[in-house]
Amino acid sequence: MSITRRTLCNLLPALVPLALELPALADNDHAIPSGAFTFDKAPMHLANNNAQIRLMLRGKLVTGEAIEIHQTTLPPGGAPTATTHHHPHSEMWLIREGVIELTVGSKKYRLEPGSVGFVNSNEEHGIRNVGTVPAQYFVIAVGPGAEVLE
Repeated sequence: MSITRRTLCNLLPALVPLALELPALADNDHAIPSGAFTFDKAPMHLANNNAQIRLMLRGKLVTGEAIEIHQTTLPPGGAPTATTHHHPHSEMWLIREGVIELTVGSKKYRLEPGSVGFVNSNEEHGIRNVGTVPAQYFVIAVGPGAEVLE
């Protein structure tokens, strides 16, 4: 069976989406490997207000998205950043202990243990511990720039 130029030109629009996926698929060698990322091996540093931050993982998924996950212990009244801010990646918070107030734009949300907060890309946001005990939570950042968070 021979393929004519007309047939090839008719197939071309269907091949373009597949070709666009190739760079993400070809980068699997640099993706985060499957496995376990344990608390005892996670590097810890102090941030604003003596927040303890443990980096659990950072890099790219096999599908190409950047990701960063860390655990934070935030003292009462503390905030990990001095002001509200925004960035190109989306973020979510999974609350383990304590009470966090998430501000998105002008709206405030109370997050207690078991709650999840989410902020879309480029939305102005901030969090702070409004409880009387240290708050512990996971942060998951996905999207542009997430793999280079400091």
